[in-house]
Amino acid sequence: MIYRLNELEENKINPITGCEYDNSWRILKLTDSDDYQMMCGSSNGCAYTIKVSRLQYKDWAMAVGDFIGFNDSAGKNVILVMTETDLKLAKEGYLGHKYNEPFLRDNEPAVLIHCTPMGSWQSIKRDGMLKSWNRLKAENATEEEQPIGVNLGDPIDFSDYIMFGSGTTGEIVVNSKQQGRIVMDIEKEYLTGARLYFDAPKMAQDGLLVRDGCHLKVKDILPLEPYLIWVATWDSIGLESQVATPKSFAEQADKHFKTNVLRFLSLPESAL
Repeated sequence: MIYRLNELEENKINPITGCEYDNSWRILKLTDSDDYQMMCGSSNGCAYTIKVSRLQYKDWAMAVGDFIGFNDSAGKNVILVMTETDLKLAKEGYLGHKYNEPFLRDNEPAVLIHCTPMGSWQSIKRDGMLKSWNRLKAENATEEEQPIGVNLGDPIDFSDYIMFGSGTTGEIVVNSKQQGRIVMDIEKEYLTGARLYFDAPKMAQDGLLVRDGCHLKVKDILPLEPYLIWVATWDSIGLESQVATPKSFAEQADKHFKTNVLRFLSLPESAL
């Protein structure tokens, strides 16, 4: 079910049911913040919430439409915190689109990046595919008790998906896994892993890419062939050691990709 409210206080009591939230609820709040384009997580016992600033994110209507479509298809209960007028504008702006449409939009990167520790990269190569955390857990292929995203308020079913990012985002995840806690410091040294670059248009064309209003992701598994374009490791990009910072590793890897790989591909220079 989809509900709309003009305002919502973020706490553990669901204003629709009068009870505490369970995992079936998702919230999107449209804001006028100058501090972010999007941010997500859970606070004060509230359901998982995506906040979208219409002042900072020009494609906010697409985010709202993707959020509704993705969660409705997953059987989730949705609370939209916005005016009736804004919801109407979002629906009008989303006409003709789907959360899993088989093509990239103008504002979406043509290359998607997934980062993983070096030990995990060895397993990925043997399997010939990426697997979601829940798939790895079901196969007893991870010793982690829970995914690191739980510390950010991610619902457990988020781990049915393989997540992608850009910049230092994935390296922060790798570092946080090593530390056993969320580490946002992009200048803190860690053991670099593998930075995997994937062909997003091909993933979308083959029906693998989905959008949840905040993330681009793939459910369950992603074969390396034919989607993996290139892999960056510390030695392949000219670093002196496996030890680096998320900032230095991401920047050097992306620079190497643009200089030595991207020019051979039929992808735009703005692919990343």
